[in-house]
Amino acid sequence: MESNIDSSTCSGDRPTVMVTNDDGIDAPGLRALVRVLVSSNRLKVLVCAPDSEKSAVSHCITWRNSVSAKPVEISGSTAFAVSGTPADCTSLGISKVLFPSVPDLVISGINMGSNCGYHIVYSGTVAGAREALFNGVPSVSLSYDWTGGRSNVDDFTMAAEACLPIIIAILSEIKRKTYPQNCFLNIDVPTDVRNYKGYRLTRQGKSIVKMGWRQVGSDVQGAKMLSTMTMESNSSSYNESDALSTPNNHLLFKREVTGLQVEDGDTDYRSLQDGYITVTPLGALSHAEVDSQAYFKEWLPRVVERLSSASL
Repeated sequence: MESNIDSSTCSGDRPTVMVTNDDGIDAPGLRALVRVLVSSNRLKVLVCAPDSEKSAVSHCITWRNSVSAKPVEISGSTAFAVSGTPADCTSLGISKVLFPSVPDLVISGINMGSNCGYHIVYSGTVAGAREALFNGVPSVSLSYDWTGGRSNVDDFTMAAEACLPIIIAILSEIKRKTYPQNCFLNIDVPTDVRNYKGYRLTRQGKSIVKMGWRQVGSDVQGAKMLSTMTMESNSSSYNESDALSTPNNHLLFKREVTGLQVEDGDTDYRSLQDGYITVTPLGALSHAEVDSQAYFKEWLPRVVERLSSASL
């Protein structure tokens, strides 16, 4: 797909973008994104991504142990596979220890599966972008709403091409020093990326895949939970190496999807299902909603007063 972006946008020294993800450095979403970024001929591309899948690890970091970084050949880029989490990869990649300079923009993705609503909290993809925000580096997380039976790996390339104008626009604002420093963008691309309706600014909603637990006799029993937070109906893909070595006196439990909670309105999930590429600004803080703040503003003094009375 040819981009209609003016080539003068990134004239002079090419801006540097660093790509990470949570599906692992060999994931088709990351590889498609890197190919599109490289083929734009506008960017210097670095890759610092986990050496294996780290889906749903949220903002977990490696604290006590060292991490390894292995050079990987990805055409047109300088790439390393890291034995840590997505947040580790971002932190290492922007530290000037692995690469000689700080990238202009960190891009985390493209994730296999959407990251909307409460799932943003679980997401390693979003954490990769959030870690950059913690360190003052502009960032964006990208996800494609992969749907089994409808999606194929070529959709990642189309998703990357559809997001390229936003990426270039962000870099243009960064160059002019007008880009906000107190947030990052979370972008989700709809399943039918060929026919997406446009870009829509949204807010994080409260959608969530409800999950429960089921006791199993072995780790190979039952359906597999995929990184898209859906269930693999065909459990025959397991082999003996998937089984956990579990003592006889231990109980085994597996997660299973039990339902879906959806919030209507101008939310990320609803707009994504309506066929839009959703653009959702996110921050690093977890503020309670206004009514909760108001409640506790009255509640805490009452607690303190009762404690004072009880001590007399």
